[in-house]
Amino acid sequence: MMELLEFARGPVLTFALTVFVGGTLFRIASLAFLWRTRDSSQGSAREKNAFLAATHEIVRRMWPLNPYKQRTLFTLINGFVFHIGLAIIVFFLLPHILFIKDLTGLSWWNLPNNVIYAISIITMVSLIAALVMRWSNPAQRIISTFDDWFSWLVTFLPVLTGVIASSHLGARYETLLAIHILSVALLLIYIPFGKLMHYFLVFVTRSQTGAHLNHRGAQL
Repeated sequence: MMELLEFARGPVLTFALTVFVGGTLFRIASLAFLWRTRDSSQGSAREKNAFLAATHEIVRRMWPLNPYKQRTLFTLINGFVFHIGLAIIVFFLLPHILFIKDLTGLSWWNLPNNVIYAISIITMVSLIAALVMRWSNPAQRIISTFDDWFSWLVTFLPVLTGVIASSHLGARYETLLAIHILSVALLLIYIPFGKLMHYFLVFVTRSQTGAHLNHRGAQL
């Protein structure tokens, strides 16, 4: 069991981090250097500062417009719940902070383990709710691809295995920890190649949309 743990947190995690960092940098660079036709139009007389327009679009997209609020509010709030939950788990659990410190030298305060455990359970329930909503909605189910389902799976597994490992359920702790690390490695490897890349690009794309619509004079 110790051999599996050493393999998981040694070669596997090193490979996963290499793919994650390299793939993420490649995706960002490919977008930055992507050939685009220069917009040489004069622009609208109502055009405002591009930075303010980009920021406005980011903030605006955080909440649904009134005509869609009733139908989308639960989905939006549920999305906030599991995104914030995942961020807290990753950045405020002590073992994770120690791991980040080993990699970067940076560290900060941590939340108590029981608080992280409770947040993990809430996050798992929220992720399951998101899956059920996608599957039960015929339109969403039709347009969903392998990327959507697999992205959910590789996001859910580290939370599930982390809860199981911290609860010491079903096997020796070393085995459970190894499985957890392997699930994290799978997530890291997949992020640059699927829709999970939106973790890095969501604000970039929204700001670009805001700046472009502002140049066209659209009132948002």
